Amino acid sequence: MELTERKLRILQAIIGDYVKSAEPVGSRTLAKKFDMAISPATIRNEMSDLEDMGYLTHPHTSAGRVPSDKAYRLYVNDMMGKVEVSPEAKEAIKNTLRSDMEEFDKTIKHAAELLSEITNLASFAMTPTKEEDTLRFVNLLPVDEHTVVLMIVAESGKISNTALKLKVPYTKEALQILAKNITYNYQGRRLTEVLTGQIVEDFNTDITAMSSLAENIMPNFMRTLADMLDVHLYMDGLSHIFDIPEYNNLTRAKNFVSLFDKRDDFVKTLMSRDDGMIVTIGGENADDAMNDCSLITATYHVDGQLVGKIGVIGPTRMQYGEITSIVEYLTENLNKTFRLEGGEDEEDE
Repeated sequence: MELTERKLRILQAIIGDYVKSAEPVGSRTLAKKFDMAISPATIRNEMSDLEDMGYLTHPHTSAGRVPSDKAYRLYVNDMMGKVEVSPEAKEAIKNTLRSDMEEFDKTIKHAAELLSEITNLASFAMTPTKEEDTLRFVNLLPVDEHTVVLMIVAESGKISNTALKLKVPYTKEALQILAKNITYNYQGRRLTEVLTGQIVEDFNTDITAMSSLAENIMPNFMRTLADMLDVHLYMDGLSHIFDIPEYNNLTRAKNFVSLFDKRDDFVKTLMSRDDGMIVTIGGENADDAMNDCSLITATYHVDGQLVGKIGVIGPTRMQYGEITSIVEYLTENLNKTFRLEGGEDEEDE
């Protein structure tokens, strides 16, 4: 079935109306609000075709349709126009970033807060890794029956010793085997690469005790790597979800909040994303907990080299054009801020 010009007009109208109202859109609504120059019956037939093609879904409790992830992807790729950022938002961004130009972490934290305030979505900002260090070796040292020390040594000479409380019993031999396996598999690899790998899965063996031990130790191993890389994640605006109709459903609200609780997993997700403006919609996200969410990230640079991530997360029903424009403008200003030397201002372009 062909996606004709008329079908595209109807689909774009449905997306626009649904994003604003959060209510399923029916043929009568389209006929009244938009000058389609066709009858409601014809609109219904076209909507039915769009549903068959996977661009619309049909909630059981309503006669209207809502856009699918596929529709939003088409919109982002081919329909979305560039939206001019409001003068008020531009001024707020410039003033906030310039005021803390010499305090890196504070600037990034304020950038996340400001992004949430402007978009009314949950926002985040991740600081860049300070170096591309590699792993030399790992050791696991027994302390008592419930405690071991995780030692990670990087090629730069940086050493991290972290005491871990284990929920499962262990033997000294099992610790040695696990430490040797980690070292063998990841020696010489960049810490960022190890951090974004499938670590727990790599060490799940057929031996139940070893598998349980790995499941206890590996999340702590990831957290320690993130600390060694000096990665910080700032998150803001979680309370905004309670103003969004999609999260009136308690289960969906709990699932969304849980994303913020799993900071280590979220850091891993952000580090694995490509540079530039990236939009992932619903089921495109690898994490099943994000199947009802859209994640928008952009990269910023420090001294033209180190790369950090900033963006927003919210329901798939969002103003993609407006939000991507805001994120892009904020990122451009972060880049300018971190290019400045000695706190001197630049002329606006």
